[in-house]
Amino acid sequence: MSASPILITGGAQRLGRHCAERLLDDGHPVVISYRRERDELETLRRRGVVTLQADFSTEAGILDFIARLKAETSSLRAIVHNASDWAPDSLEQDAGANFERLFRVHMQAPYLINLQCRELLEACPEPQRDIVHMTDFVVRKGSKKHAAYAATKAGLDNLTLSFAAMYAPSIQVNAIAPALIMLGKGDDAAYAEKAMAKSAMGMIPGPGVIYQSLRYLLDNRYVTGVILPVDGGRHLR
Repeated sequence: MSASPILITGGAQRLGRHCAERLLDDGHPVVISYRRERDELETLRRRGVVTLQADFSTEAGILDFIARLKAETSSLRAIVHNASDWAPDSLEQDAGANFERLFRVHMQAPYLINLQCRELLEACPEPQRDIVHMTDFVVRKGSKKHAAYAATKAGLDNLTLSFAAMYAPSIQVNAIAPALIMLGKGDDAAYAEKAMAKSAMGMIPGPGVIYQSLRYLLDNRYVTGVILPVDGGRHLR
C-alpha cells in the first residue's frame, strides 16, 4: 500500500476499471483518466477514485491532462498506460487521420506522460516506482484489419525498452501484452468458441489475469524492460 496514487489511463471500463477496483481493494489510492462520461464512473468516485477527463487524440489534450494531473497530485506510485482505441483500418480519405489518432493514443500520450510525469514518480517515497504499458499480442503477428492499431501498439512495446533503459534504476518500466481476455458486449457464442480455439489454454480468462500480471510487476523490484505476454499460449498454435 502506498500513499501516492496509481494512475490508470482509460480506467473507466473493462480491464482498466477492473484493475482500478482491485487496487482500491488492496488499499491503493487511484487516479484514472476517462474519455467520456459513463455510469461506471460514479461508482468509482464514491469509492474515492479521482477521475480526470482526457482527450488523448490531440497533443493539446494530452498536455492539458498532464497539467491537471500535476494540479491534482504531487506524487505517483505508478503509471499504468491502459488507454486504447481498437479502431479498424480505414480505406477512405480519413485513413491518415485514423492512424494519427491511434499514434497519439498509443504512443504520444504515454511518451509525453512518461517524460513530464517522471518528477511525480520520483517524488514517491516508496522504494519502488513503476510504469506499465498495456500493449497487445497482435504486435507479434500483425493484423489484416487493424494494421494501424498493431503498428502503434508495437511502437509502445519499443517505448517500454527505451524508457526502461532511460529511467533505471529509480523507475521500472515494463509492459503487459494480452490476447483476448474478455468478451465484448456484441460477441456471441460462435465468436467465443473461435477465440478460445486460438490459444493453447482454450479459454477466455477474464480480467483477473491482467491484475495478477500487474501486481507481479508492481511487487517485483528486479524486473524492468520486460514485455510480459498474457495470451494463453497463442504463440504455440
